[in-house]
Amino acid sequence: MPGRRHKTVIISGGTDGMGRATALERLARGDRVTVIGSSEAKGRALLSDAANPNLRFVRADLSSIAEVERVVADVAEHHDSVDALALFANRISSKRRETADGLEYTFALYYLSRYLLGSRLRSLLNAAPDPVVVNVAGVGVTAGRIVWEDPQLTRRYGQVLAQLQAGRANDLLGVAFAAQPENRARYVLYHPGFTRSGVSGHRNPLVRGAIKVLAAFLAHPVAESIRPIIEWIDHPPAGALTAVDRGKPVDHSLKTLDPGNAERLLAYTEDLLGRLRADA
Repeated sequence: MPGRRHKTVIISGGTDGMGRATALERLARGDRVTVIGSSEAKGRALLSDAANPNLRFVRADLSSIAEVERVVADVAEHHDSVDALALFANRISSKRRETADGLEYTFALYYLSRYLLGSRLRSLLNAAPDPVVVNVAGVGVTAGRIVWEDPQLTRRYGQVLAQLQAGRANDLLGVAFAAQPENRARYVLYHPGFTRSGVSGHRNPLVRGAIKVLAAFLAHPVAESIRPIIEWIDHPPAGALTAVDRGKPVDHSLKTLDPGNAERLLAYTEDLLGRLRADA
């Protein structure tokens, strides 16, 4: 598009499904795209398929705080500003496992990595003329809660419990980010609904097969699900916080977007990181 300013876009979890499709669409528009993913093979495949000098792949395990910090340093080395940060990274874990930092894996990958990327890239986002953060999770869903008495799920764990908790944590992350006046970036919480994205990633072959069958009949095409993301990167919303659940705006008075709980989670997260730094 003649005269269009090309943007710098950072995508976490960008080697599969919606993240990958978003990367390819932004590259087609002439943007500079950095994709972060844990699989070297998938990263190489994306680089090969795109065959575009504007694409960079950074391999990282985003469940590790040190790895997130390394990614942030890498982005800062290559860019003076970031126009868009798109957050997709997530993976289901059937059994409770801990990261190198001693944190519950789903909490660390699905929530904490998104918190860290948004906060650590703040200065680069603020340096862009019209920055936006798009957090792809489950806004609008009211099932699940933050297990305040045991956020690391040491006493009781289930993959659904862990996923729902991290999803509600991402809802509150958006609320907290938008409430901080030092953040210029608009924040978008987006629930695309059931999408033909990453349906082959489940470890159980029976579950994987069932998901594939359901996806063939019920899931939205990836191109359809990423369309709003592409639009938000081109034209960020006017408000500090936007929440969209399967194409419909989410009322900010929804209980899962409670500002008090957002402040509480922010305080817990900062205290947790402070204790981990002190222990290190």
